[in-house]
Amino acid sequence: MALTGRTALVAALGALLVGFALPSWTGVLAVELPLLLAILYDLALAAPVNRLGFIRSGDTSVRLGEHAYVHVLVTNQSTRLARLRIRDAWPPSSWQTQAEALDRHTLRIPAAERQQFTTALHPSRRGDRKADRITVRSFGPLGLAARQGSFAAPWTVRVLPAFNSRKHLPGKLARLRELDGRTSILTRGEGTEFDSLREYIPGDDTRSIDWRATARQSTVAVRTWRPERDRHVLIVLDTGRTSAGRIGNSPRLDAAMDSALLLATLASRAGDRVDLLAYDRAPRATVKGRTARDALAAFVSAMAPLEPALVESDTRGLVSTALRMARHQSLVVLLTGLEAAPVGEGLLPVLSMLTQRHTVLVASISDPRIAEMAASRGTTSEVYAAAAAARTQSERTQTADQLRRRGLIVVDALPDDLPPAVADAYLSLKATGRL
Repeated sequence: MALTGRTALVAALGALLVGFALPSWTGVLAVELPLLLAILYDLALAAPVNRLGFIRSGDTSVRLGEHAYVHVLVTNQSTRLARLRIRDAWPPSSWQTQAEALDRHTLRIPAAERQQFTTALHPSRRGDRKADRITVRSFGPLGLAARQGSFAAPWTVRVLPAFNSRKHLPGKLARLRELDGRTSILTRGEGTEFDSLREYIPGDDTRSIDWRATARQSTVAVRTWRPERDRHVLIVLDTGRTSAGRIGNSPRLDAAMDSALLLATLASRAGDRVDLLAYDRAPRATVKGRTARDALAAFVSAMAPLEPALVESDTRGLVSTALRMARHQSLVVLLTGLEAAPVGEGLLPVLSMLTQRHTVLVASISDPRIAEMAASRGTTSEVYAAAAAARTQSERTQTADQLRRRGLIVVDALPDDLPPAVADAYLSLKATGRL
């Protein structure tokens, strides 16, 4: 049983009035006893909560930043009118702000009927959001007392990565079609897969002349090439401690995922096979052998529950696992940090294991706050901060140069610029025949 605020207010006012008019316990009881009887009457007419049934339905997944709607069908199996106040409890991260937490509902359900209420979720983090218990108060006609109970009604909404970089996809696909010879603009001589023969034009590479075809006709014929299809791309997400650093309101891992999703979509549209490995000290997620049609959905689902691990990544284990997943020549895209210590002590000693067989692209997210600090000179503290930021930038540049000298492609960009930059690097490899 639960007493309402209305009950407490009536009791307090009654005691106060009687205290002035009849300052004795007899007078107090004369007023409070009818209130007690009214509470018991109200409680007796309240619909029993154990005769309520709950069935959930609605969304099971939602992109970060969008709304999900979960419906609950409430059945009143009793013979009384059910006056209900319901709290549908979810984790705090199910809403962007506490003001959005609209998890309380009021229903009036006649006997043997049912009604539905909807809880709108606006998650602030990726991952699985599991519904907690549904708590119900069933009030009597006077609103002085209520029966209360809690019920388990399991439901899970998976919050998927936002994929904000999909806005770049049309432009990158147009560039891909241009490279593949499917538009009116033909990129001649690029790629490594034979496309067709055409007449020689002064300035063409003489190595492209097809002498057999030339012997069969009166003009000189040259071969045209296109980027090869059905190549293998392995995207590796480093989920170690460097991925936990926050850029604005999100961890670096989220920006890395955005780049991975754009690249995976572009490569699958290009006809390449795309796999995923997320690793810190053990594999956290893998996607392998998916077709172009379901590659994106598989990537998004695998990435959704990933969280940064506050441990130093086992780079040797990461490279060994990547080599097992990419047994033939592939493009390995490693999304990791460019901090000097982790790269120098972890990545550099094992790079040769990757580069001797694969083309390796390292993509890293730079912090826009560092650039802001480096440009500030207003106060003494800002000058010191600028010096520290300049040193950080210098160390990143040196680390990137070390990797490039070992034959790696390095992309270091701001969070919003990294996805299209990685996609451009992929298209450049396709255009020059390196993939």
